[in-house]
Amino acid sequence: MSNQPKPFSVLGQPVHIMADYPDWLLECLKLGMGVHVVTLNAEMTMQAEQNPNLALAINQAELVIPDGAGVVLYLRFLLGQSINRCPGIELSETLLRRLEQKNNQAKIFFYGASPGIAASCAEYWQQQCPSLNIAGTHSGFHTTEELEKLQHTLQQLQPQIIFVGLGVPRQELWISQNRHLCPQAIWIGVGGSFDIWSGNKTRAPKWLGNNNLEWLYRLYQEPWRWRRMLALPKFALKAVVYRFTH
Repeated sequence: MSNQPKPFSVLGQPVHIMADYPDWLLECLKLGMGVHVVTLNAEMTMQAEQNPNLALAINQAELVIPDGAGVVLYLRFLLGQSINRCPGIELSETLLRRLEQKNNQAKIFFYGASPGIAASCAEYWQQQCPSLNIAGTHSGFHTTEELEKLQHTLQQLQPQIIFVGLGVPRQELWISQNRHLCPQAIWIGVGGSFDIWSGNKTRAPKWLGNNNLEWLYRLYQEPWRWRRMLALPKFALKAVVYRFTH
């Protein structure tokens, strides 16, 4: 492809900058080019420093988008890139709506979250975009035997777009280990998007997102995340040090 995304380094992790991520993915879909999409934020970046397998999965991904405010601010103020935040949920939603507009019959699969959540996501999107070809769903909780059946199903079904909502780093590692089952598919780790699409949770008000404060709303919804949020100031300090020492 002539418009391969250009990678920039954020604490050693790649971030690809391009004008229209969904359009690029649609072109990959048309060409049968397999893609692993990673939605990078500060927390994941810090986890990757401690988890070599996660770092490898991110570096091997064909598309890493700037999902978190910290990553965007790093790219803007330390690397001088004119870039806006691209939340994974918005990328996924735009991709699905464009499939609807083009009447594209690519097979779609939802995998992850608690029992019933992935099925609720499929129902939501079938209502939003009736012509979407949703081929199947599966919970993220299963026995070893059920996992083997899921892998067999994916191999037989060959969905072309697979949303994986297992949380970080589990979803990135799972995609990296299993994408060979559907080598021409677009695999997207969507984190908590399943909870939003299923109606279990709500997104932050737009003004918070526009001011890079969506993380604060998530902390309000999930107070247990406070320990994980300690990664944010560590990321800010390391980002400045890394920028001026590499």
